[in-house]
Amino acid sequence: MRDRAEERVRRVRDRVAERDLDGLLVTQLANVRYLTGFTGSAGLLVVLHHETIFLTDFRYEIQVGSEIPSEIRTEVVRADTWDRLKSVLKENSSARRLGFESGSTTVVERSKLTEIFAAVDWVPVEDLVEDLRASKCPEEVESIRRAAQLCSEALEATLPTVGVGRREIDIAAYLERELRVRGSEWHPFQTIVASGPRAALPHARTSERAIAAGDLLLLDFGAQLDGYCADLTRTYVVGARATEKQKIVYDLVRTAQLNALAGIRAGMSGRDADSLARKVIESQGYGELFGHSLGHGLGLEVHEAPRLSKANDSPLPENAVVTIEPGIYQAGWGGVRIEDDIVLRSEGCELLSDGNNEMVEIM
Repeated sequence: MRDRAEERVRRVRDRVAERDLDGLLVTQLANVRYLTGFTGSAGLLVVLHHETIFLTDFRYEIQVGSEIPSEIRTEVVRADTWDRLKSVLKENSSARRLGFESGSTTVVERSKLTEIFAAVDWVPVEDLVEDLRASKCPEEVESIRRAAQLCSEALEATLPTVGVGRREIDIAAYLERELRVRGSEWHPFQTIVASGPRAALPHARTSERAIAAGDLLLLDFGAQLDGYCADLTRTYVVGARATEKQKIVYDLVRTAQLNALAGIRAGMSGRDADSLARKVIESQGYGELFGHSLGHGLGLEVHEAPRLSKANDSPLPENAVVTIEPGIYQAGWGGVRIEDDIVLRSEGCELLSDGNNEMVEIM
């Protein structure tokens, strides 16, 4: 996305000016990557009205040449990056009121800003860059689509290895290998493989538990391409025909997801989007067992804006990529979650993942 850096920085400058700031210090690495294309693990970006400066250390001396656009002044610092930042700010002494990213700035870093850069009036800002990231350009959408396709291919290769007696951790290892050999840059989050009663844990940690006949098996996993994340969940019955309760719960979750996919669109609130699935589940008396939100944004981070939540009254941006993942979880019994990735349009949504949401019994 390097060719979009100039446009993105310009939009940040506009938002900085709207807040009566002289500039913004960007420290959140996903935001740094969004604005510059830099993929390393250490860097500071200063966006001023007349100039953009990027500082990093010697580990990235070669890398920055191919990643950072020429219009961004780039310095590779041989000593302390924060000391060099102090010098840069002295060079730009007219920049007296600067924003900093309060959501990602540590207590130690906040102390540095106050003590080392005492001449600057530091103003905490929230979501200035994140709000811009919520609406995706076509290239971003395509990266997530390809990552979701990679997920589907890895899952298809993994399912033949699933069976009674197989440990959760073995399935996770095989799935993660298939993701990596197909090109996933990394795992956006710890792969979740949860079987039997452990499927009632929405964010279960994969364990050494062996799958028993008739277990529900929940797989929640992702892939990353060009830095962009896909996130899928599928739930299966292993080693036996589904029980009547398993069928009822699975069908209810699937119906809730289909209702959300049919009704969601850009411009509606996160609360109303969440309600599309929640009202289906509540109508059958399972509302208390659907404890999380319908979904979340996807992009350079696996959880980002916007939120499809009862607590979000803001309109969903056009071209935002989000997950649709209703679920029902009952302690001691298990759980069912089905998750797909979509991009929001004004007239509805476009499915980016495969949408394979029918019940499958793995015999």
